[in-house]
Amino acid sequence: MSRTLIVKNVVIGEGIPKICVPLIGATLTELKQEAEALKELNPDLVEWRTDFFEKVEDLEAVKSALSDIHAIIPDLPLIFTFRSAKEGGEKQVSIEYYIALNVAAAESGLVDIIDVELFNEEQDVRGLVEAAHAHNVAVIISNHDFHKTPPKEELISRLCKMQELGGDLPKIAVMPQDAGDVLTLLEATHIMKTKHADRPIITMSMAGAGVVSRLSGEIFGSALTFGATHKPSAPGQVAVAELRNVLSLLHRSL
Repeated sequence: MSRTLIVKNVVIGEGIPKICVPLIGATLTELKQEAEALKELNPDLVEWRTDFFEKVEDLEAVKSALSDIHAIIPDLPLIFTFRSAKEGGEKQVSIEYYIALNVAAAESGLVDIIDVELFNEEQDVRGLVEAAHAHNVAVIISNHDFHKTPPKEELISRLCKMQELGGDLPKIAVMPQDAGDVLTLLEATHIMKTKHADRPIITMSMAGAGVVSRLSGEIFGSALTFGATHKPSAPGQVAVAELRNVLSLLHRSL
């Protein structure tokens, strides 16, 4: 039985999958408006996708924006994410700046989780995990493939590697070419959850064909799902209200 992760009284890995909503504003004004709007949606967690932020390469501007966001939603667990262009994000930065950005977030006292991409140098991933844990910040170790769905064994191997590197929430998102790829992702999730995981995991198959994977986490083993507000940050995200209704329906049926 995999253990849970508790972040600001939100128990990840138990019961209904938790709903996370991304902030994707390009300007500070947009980010504040999005954060205010989140209060009505009442998600379980919030993710700031900093790669959308126009001043993301200015560390002081990032820290200032982070302070403003936290002030609006102080009680919601906040995930700090810079998604690189190579994994479907909006920008690419040097590894040195990527590390500095995530360390600054972890040291700020304003975030609860940072997202670290698996496909960096192993020493850099381990270093970021150590830096985060030193400040009681949890870590998602993630991998995104916007082109295909790797074989089941490879998906499981990557999730196990994330766990081995100290990630508190191993996460993988892949693109299906057909329904069979969605089944591959779901089977890999189930095997990981039942045979290998000692912590919650996050998995999803993207785009329209993969929507079922965003809804059925409680059945197959994914502990968190991402919902959209006005604009999705990844293909296939479902509006928060609809997502909550379906998750609740499935939960009652189990």
